[in-house]
Amino acid sequence: MNRQEIAKTLKLTAQLMEVHNENPFKVKSLANAAYRLAKSGIDIEQMSLEELEKVEGIGKSIAQKINELQVSNELKELKQMLSITPSGVVDMLEIKGIGPKKVAQLWKELEVESVGELLYACHENRLVDLKGFGSKTQDQVKKAIEFSMINAGKFLYAHMEEKGLGLVEWLKKKYATDLVSLTGEVRRKSEVLEKLEVLVASSDTLLPELEEQFPFPVDITICKPEEFSAKLFETTGSKQHLSMLTEAGYLTDKSAFQQATSEEAIYRSMGLAFIPPELREGLQEINWAKENEIPSLIKLSDLKGILHNHSTYSDGFNSLREMAEYAKQLGYEYLGICDHSQSAFYANGLKPSRVIEQQNEIDQLNKELAPFKIFKGIESDILNDGSLDYTEEMLKSFDFIVASVHSNLKMDKEKATSRLLKAIENPYTTILGHPTGRLLLSRAGYPIDHKKIIDACAAHHVAIELNANPYRLDIDWRWIQYCIEKGVPVSINPDAHHKQGYLDMHYGVCVARKGGLTKETCFNALSRDEIGTYFNNRRDKN
Repeated sequence: MNRQEIAKTLKLTAQLMEVHNENPFKVKSLANAAYRLAKSGIDIEQMSLEELEKVEGIGKSIAQKINELQVSNELKELKQMLSITPSGVVDMLEIKGIGPKKVAQLWKELEVESVGELLYACHENRLVDLKGFGSKTQDQVKKAIEFSMINAGKFLYAHMEEKGLGLVEWLKKKYATDLVSLTGEVRRKSEVLEKLEVLVASSDTLLPELEEQFPFPVDITICKPEEFSAKLFETTGSKQHLSMLTEAGYLTDKSAFQQATSEEAIYRSMGLAFIPPELREGLQEINWAKENEIPSLIKLSDLKGILHNHSTYSDGFNSLREMAEYAKQLGYEYLGICDHSQSAFYANGLKPSRVIEQQNEIDQLNKELAPFKIFKGIESDILNDGSLDYTEEMLKSFDFIVASVHSNLKMDKEKATSRLLKAIENPYTTILGHPTGRLLLSRAGYPIDHKKIIDACAAHHVAIELNANPYRLDIDWRWIQYCIEKGVPVSINPDAHHKQGYLDMHYGVCVARKGGLTKETCFNALSRDEIGTYFNNRRDKN
C-alpha cells in the first residue's frame, strides 16, 4: 500500500470506530494521523517502524497499524469492524455533509442501511425531526446522494427524461430540423437507463460537442432525412423485439420500409398493428400486433384519483388540507390519505387517538371541498407474522387500507411470501403496497413468489400497487400482464410525502404502459362514486 491508500484505510477505520462509539481519543488520533499522511509528502515506504513512531501525529500505536498495512495489505481491526457493519452503512460514510455520528444515528434510529434507503428517507421527510438534522441537512444529504448516483453509470428514467427532452430541443436548433427524437431505452421509457440515445436527420454528419452542455452519457445517431422513420424504428426496439420480428419473418426485406414516412407505415407494411414504443421489449407485443389486439394503454388523464399519500400527521411535508386542495387543483376527483400506522415509529406512525383526530378533520374537509372527496385510509405496516397493525375495531374505521412491508426485509423467499399472503388474506386489506420494497439502483426487492402473491390477490379481491415513486416503480411492470390475466386491478399510487409528489404519477403511468395496463384494469381509473361504492361494499361485507 502506498501513503494515500494507507491514509484512506486509516480514515475508514477511524470513521467506523466512531460509528461503533469507540474511544473518542483513539478515533481522533487515528483520524488526525490519516489526515497528516494524506496531506504530507512523507515517504513512509522508506521508513522503519522506529522512524514512523517518531513522526508527529503518528506515534507507536498508529505506526504499528501502518506497518501491518504495509506487510499484509489489511488491518485486523478494520476487518473486524467491517464484519459487523452493513456494507451500505459503510457506503453512507462517503456522503458529503454527514459524518460518522450522523451515519450511526441514521442506522440505529431510522434503521437505514444503504445510501438508497437514505435517499428514500429524505424523500419521505424522515430526517427533518431527527435530532441534529433538520430540513436543511436533509436537503444537503439528498442533493449529495443524487449527485453521486448521477455519476454511477446508471440512471433513473425520472432523472433523465427532462434532460433528454432538453437535448432534443438543443439538437433541433443546432441542426435546424424538427426530425430529432429520443430513441432506444429512453424512448421505451425503461425505468433504469445507461445512456440517452437520440436520432437526428441531417445532411450534416458531424457530431456535436456535448460535454459541457450535457455531462452524461449520450449516443447520437445521424441519418439522412428520408431514412428517419426507418432508423427510428430500428433504434427504438429492444434487441429482443427486433429478434422476434426477424425470427417471425417480418424483417427479411428491410428495403421495403427504408423510405417509409412513419413507423405506423413500417408496421403496416409487415401486416402488423402499430406497436407503441413502450411495448417494444420482446414479450407478447408482436402476437398482439398480429391479431390487431394492441391494448389501449393507460394515460395520465384516465386516472380519476390518487390513493396512498402522506401528510404531516405522520412523515409528510404538507398538511392534510394542503394535500387535499392541491389534488383538487390538479383536477383529481378524490384523494386517499394513507399516513403510516403506529408500528412505523420511525415515520411518526399514528396512534389510535391521532387516527380519530385525522378522521374528524377529513369529515370537516369533505364538507368544505365537496364534491371532491378524501377517503380515510392508512398505510398499515405488515408485521413480521403477516398481521396488520391496529385492532380490528380500528381497522374497521378506514375506508380502505394499503398494507405494506417496511421492516425486516431480509426474510427468505418462502417466509417473505408467507408474510404477504397472510396480509392479503386479511379481510381489511384493500391494496398491497409496493410488493417487493425495492429501491431502484439502491436496494433489490425482497424475494417473493409473484405468482402466488398475485393469485392470492385475485382470490381475496385485493388490488396491487404500482408505486409511482421513481425510486420504486413497484410492482415491476413485467408482472402487470399476469395481474390482468388474473383479474387483479393495479392501483397507480404516488406514495406522495409532499404535494409535488403527486407529479410522480407520470412515471407510474410510463411503466404501467410498458406493462400493457389499460384504463379498464387500473383501480384508480374508477370515478369518485365508483371507488366510493367499492370501498363501502367491501367494508359492509366485513
